[in-house]
Amino acid sequence: MASKILPLELIDKAIGSKIWILMRGKTEIVGTLRGFDDYVNLVLEDAIEFVPDSHNPGMFIKTEMESEILLNGNHVTILVPGGEGPDNSLISE
Repeated sequence: MASKILPLELIDKAIGSKIWILMRGKTEIVGTLRGFDDYVNLVLEDAIEFVPDSHNPGMFIKTEMESEILLNGNHVTILVPGGEGPDNSLISE
Protein backbone atom coordinates (compact mmCIF):
# COMPACT_ATOMS: atom_id res chain seq x y z
CA MET A 1 0.00 0.00 0.00
CA ALA A 2 1.36 3.44 -0.97
CA SER A 3 1.78 5.99 1.79
CA LYS A 4 0.04 9.35 1.52
CA ILE A 5 1.72 12.70 2.00
CA LEU A 6 -0.22 15.91 2.47
CA PRO A 7 0.81 19.14 0.70
CA LEU A 8 1.90 20.92 3.88
CA GLU A 9 3.98 17.87 4.86
CA LEU A 10 5.88 18.16 1.55
CA ILE A 11 6.54 21.85 2.16
CA ASP A 12 7.66 21.06 5.72
CA LYS A 13 10.25 18.61 4.36
CA ALA A 14 11.67 21.42 2.18
CA ILE A 15 12.47 23.75 5.12
CA GLY A 16 16.17 24.61 5.08
CA SER A 17 16.62 23.73 1.41
CA LYS A 18 16.33 25.54 -1.93
CA ILE A 19 12.87 25.95 -3.38
CA TRP A 20 11.76 27.31 -6.77
CA ILE A 21 8.48 29.23 -6.67
CA LEU A 22 6.38 30.21 -9.66
CA MET A 23 4.14 33.14 -8.82
CA ARG A 24 0.96 34.42 -10.45
CA GLY A 25 1.91 36.33 -13.55
CA LYS A 26 5.34 35.26 -14.73
CA THR A 27 7.62 36.06 -11.79
CA GLU A 28 9.74 33.22 -10.43
CA ILE A 29 11.66 33.17 -7.15
CA VAL A 30 14.36 30.84 -5.86
CA GLY A 31 15.51 30.87 -2.25
CA THR A 32 16.06 28.90 0.92
CA LEU A 33 12.77 28.10 2.63
CA ARG A 34 12.85 29.17 6.29
CA GLY A 35 9.18 28.78 7.21
CA PHE A 36 5.52 28.79 6.13
CA ASP A 37 2.01 28.79 7.56
CA ASP A 38 -1.29 27.08 6.78
CA TYR A 39 -1.99 29.67 4.05
CA VAL A 40 1.33 28.85 2.34
CA ASN A 41 2.73 32.29 3.14
CA LEU A 42 6.45 31.62 2.78
CA VAL A 43 9.57 33.05 4.43
CA LEU A 44 12.64 32.84 2.18
CA GLU A 45 16.30 33.67 2.70
CA ASP A 46 18.92 34.39 0.01
CA ALA A 47 16.13 34.82 -2.52
CA ILE A 48 16.61 35.60 -6.20
CA GLU A 49 13.74 37.03 -8.24
CA PHE A 50 13.42 36.33 -11.96
CA VAL A 51 11.12 38.76 -13.81
CA PRO A 52 10.32 38.51 -17.52
CA ASP A 53 12.42 40.88 -19.64
CA SER A 54 10.04 43.08 -21.65
CA HIS A 55 12.78 43.79 -24.22
CA ASN A 56 13.73 40.12 -24.79
CA PRO A 57 10.65 37.87 -24.77
CA GLY A 58 11.35 34.49 -23.17
CA MET A 59 14.25 35.92 -21.14
CA PHE A 60 14.39 36.86 -17.43
CA ILE A 61 16.00 39.68 -15.44
CA LYS A 62 17.66 38.44 -12.24
CA THR A 63 17.47 40.43 -8.98
CA GLU A 64 19.11 39.22 -5.77
CA MET A 65 17.28 40.06 -2.53
CA GLU A 66 19.51 41.02 0.40
CA SER A 67 17.33 39.97 3.36
CA GLU A 68 14.60 37.57 4.29
CA ILE A 69 11.37 38.01 2.37
CA LEU A 70 7.75 37.05 2.98
CA LEU A 71 5.70 35.80 0.04
CA ASN A 72 1.91 35.95 0.16
CA GLY A 73 0.56 32.45 -0.37
CA ASN A 74 -2.31 33.80 -2.52
CA HIS A 75 0.22 34.55 -5.26
CA VAL A 76 2.06 31.20 -5.19
CA THR A 77 1.06 28.84 -8.00
CA ILE A 78 3.79 26.16 -8.05
CA LEU A 79 6.45 25.09 -5.53
CA VAL A 80 9.40 23.00 -6.70
CA PRO A 81 11.44 21.72 -3.74
CA GLY A 82 15.12 21.53 -4.71
CA GLY A 83 14.50 23.60 -7.86
CA GLU A 84 17.18 25.98 -9.10
CA GLY A 85 15.07 28.37 -11.19
CA PRO A 86 15.14 29.21 -14.89
CA ASP A 87 17.98 27.89 -17.01
CA ASN A 88 20.97 30.28 -17.11
CA SER A 89 20.60 30.63 -20.88
CA LEU A 90 17.27 32.41 -20.25
CA ILE A 91 18.72 35.16 -18.02
CA SER A 92 19.48 38.59 -19.53
CA GLU A 93 22.74 40.25 -18.52
